[in-house]
Amino acid sequence: MPFLDWVNKNQAVQTSDDVPYHLLQHKKTYGDKDAAKDNLIIQGDNLQALKALLPFYTGKVKCIFIDPPYNTQSAFVHYDDKLEHSQWLSTMYPRLVLLRELLEEGGSLWITIDDDEAHYLKVMCDEVFGRSNFVANVVWQKKFSPQNDAKWLSDMHDHILIYAKNKSVWRPNKLKILDGSKQERGVDDGDLRGKWLSVDYTCNKNMLERPNLYYAITNPNTLEEIYPKETAVWRFSLERHLQNVADNTVYWGKNGTNKVPRYKNFKSVSNDVIVPTTVWLHQDVGNTQEAKKEVTIFDPSAPFSTPKPERLIERILHIGTVEGDLVLDSFLGSGTTAAVAHKMNRRYIGIEMGEHAQTHCIPRLQKVIDGEQGGISKTVEWQGGGGFSFYTLGDAVFDAEGHITSDVRFKDLAAYIWWLETKTATGVKIAKVSSPFIGEREGVAYYLLYNGILGDRRPNGGNVLTSGVLAYLKELHPHSGKKVIFGEASRLGQARLAAEQIEFKQIPYELHDRV
Repeated sequence: MPFLDWVNKNQAVQTSDDVPYHLLQHKKTYGDKDAAKDNLIIQGDNLQALKALLPFYTGKVKCIFIDPPYNTQSAFVHYDDKLEHSQWLSTMYPRLVLLRELLEEGGSLWITIDDDEAHYLKVMCDEVFGRSNFVANVVWQKKFSPQNDAKWLSDMHDHILIYAKNKSVWRPNKLKILDGSKQERGVDDGDLRGKWLSVDYTCNKNMLERPNLYYAITNPNTLEEIYPKETAVWRFSLERHLQNVADNTVYWGKNGTNKVPRYKNFKSVSNDVIVPTTVWLHQDVGNTQEAKKEVTIFDPSAPFSTPKPERLIERILHIGTVEGDLVLDSFLGSGTTAAVAHKMNRRYIGIEMGEHAQTHCIPRLQKVIDGEQGGISKTVEWQGGGGFSFYTLGDAVFDAEGHITSDVRFKDLAAYIWWLETKTATGVKIAKVSSPFIGEREGVAYYLLYNGILGDRRPNGGNVLTSGVLAYLKELHPHSGKKVIFGEASRLGQARLAAEQIEFKQIPYELHDRV
């Protein structure tokens, strides 16, 4: 597979590994405290924030939507969209790597972009996610009026690139049939099965490709034998056609005189849903003008420059998630993704580095909690409620000298160690904050001696591995297999460690070298 190359690509590829691991600092809870635990708004650099999320959310996110700067060489009020091309590519690459780590196996990534970088981004995503995991390029009609002052062609659309973490596992949800659409009206001829749609009885295969689909059928009204075109044979086998006749699903027109029949597709069979397509019209999912009106409601004095309409995000979340799933947007902007996820009863994480994390996103979500009726609220019958937590990025785990910073608590370091060792999220694996046992995976038990977790009755507050500490660990969590123990020092000899199947790792050195 061909790869995209640019200046400083090697450095960009390494960046996701080199970025320091930072702590997340809780600042405030809004709304219902229990609900707020599931929904996070984080202010800070999204690369550092994504790295900070790995210990807790690796493989846990069902759907990621991002609306990154398009690199249009324009200057916007709320962010810089004027990066040199290779710099833009170097900015996106490490973020895509971390986003992929956060996706669950059946998850999907959705990226809005325009023609300036879309095709470069496609090749980059092929490299990060694997070309086989590319799902589709959706064309979204973002404008409905041509710009007559356009120098060349009037730009009317954006792209939405869709990738699955594992395409063989991910499946999109179908869309509900809209009221008043052709699908909703259907044909009602008194059949007890209800309304139906007529679809082609032929397909785009020729006689040489599908000789078994080239045969004569009889029009029951005229008794005439009908053959399909040699270039467009029947859609069904002869056996299936005879079953269709028996099921009364072959339609010969109002007067029974059609030269070629059509197939009666009942709504009851399709369950009132349709497969998503790759062209999304503005009347179905909104446009930029609609989006700007939505955000003006929240802050008419300083509306966000480039928002996306709530209906667009609603469709993405409908296709890619179900209620209770976790949604992530690491370019949160004005907070649309979080607002829509909140109204659709999805859990969410939003990351935004600018001040509008507080001037736009938080006020918007507060209004959502209060039951605002803009955007998709009426469609989803939103009545208010719920909550979210606001976080900022704290200090890095390690200072300039490689020592663990004083603000690092036991549970923070335990989660980080678990992720380093297993590359999985903690979930419920870290038992109790008062216990040095972190968890067990694939036959290996992990322990952390740190921050006086065993109390002052033990050497160095329990941070040093001694015979007494080991006896306590074995009593705490009996384990006959391999044990990995992190601590400040070990007073056990190598022979004893080997006999006990212990791999001792000294902190901070064993950790700092792996950041």
